[in-house]
Amino acid sequence: MTAYEVAVAAEATLGEGPTWDPATGRLLWLDILGMRLHTYDPVTGRRTVRTTPQHVGAAKPRAGGGLVLNLRDGVGLLDPDDTFRWLHHEPVPGRRANDAAVAPDGSLWAGTMRYDEATGGGTLSRITGDGTARTVLDDVTVSNGTGWSPDGRLMYYVDTPTRRVDVFDYDSEGIRNRRPLAEVEEGAGYPDGLAVDADGCVWVALWDGGAVRRYTPDGTLDRVISLPTPRTTACAFGGPTLTDLYITTARTGLDVPHPLSGSLLVIPNAGKGLPQPAFAG
Repeated sequence: MTAYEVAVAAEATLGEGPTWDPATGRLLWLDILGMRLHTYDPVTGRRTVRTTPQHVGAAKPRAGGGLVLNLRDGVGLLDPDDTFRWLHHEPVPGRRANDAAVAPDGSLWAGTMRYDEATGGGTLSRITGDGTARTVLDDVTVSNGTGWSPDGRLMYYVDTPTRRVDVFDYDSEGIRNRRPLAEVEEGAGYPDGLAVDADGCVWVALWDGGAVRRYTPDGTLDRVISLPTPRTTACAFGGPTLTDLYITTARTGLDVPHPLSGSLLVIPNAGKGLPQPAFAG
């Protein structure tokens, strides 16, 4: 069993979206329903918390500084001086943002879902720095983990209720040839956020599974890290050498949450992560 550590003891309602920001040396993470953007500096231990304008599914660094936010009503930009502006405003009643990721070309692939989790009520869209948005996948229920292989030729994706991690061929034209990489068996939880490491393996957090799994590029399950928090939501490599695996957790919906539910956990020296591209906008 790999030992976990508590990076930040917290009570986030729906902790999500861990993202390493190399420019600041901090880990970004979110409480979606609490409308909170957290930062954590693993060297100094310094933490910050700020309120977001709406429920926030993702926050990613921008190439020129600041952040891009996947919000309930669309995608917004937070400038380095803390000025906020909408990049793509598309409110849909009953729908909110969920996980998002930056593609190798610097575009944001932003997911949505219905608050009531209605089947097919969500989407995955590609948003570029000029605000152009294109729906890549519709008929999604809970759009979640998205990531790319080290060579940028494959995209991995999770629509949580399918219980699958899917893989697509990816290039400048988009995605095609969807097929399953792995399926999480009944009773083991549901796939949520994911991260791809330098070996091309896919790490996926299991909601109601209390674990993070690693699958090899051919879909073989080769590692399971058990955690005490049943609602494990997402994972990302961080730290100065990208070797520590940070894991977010949630308290929402639990009658008796574990004391660490809602905290940010970390597995030191779990593997070797990939540098993530910044949003080109």
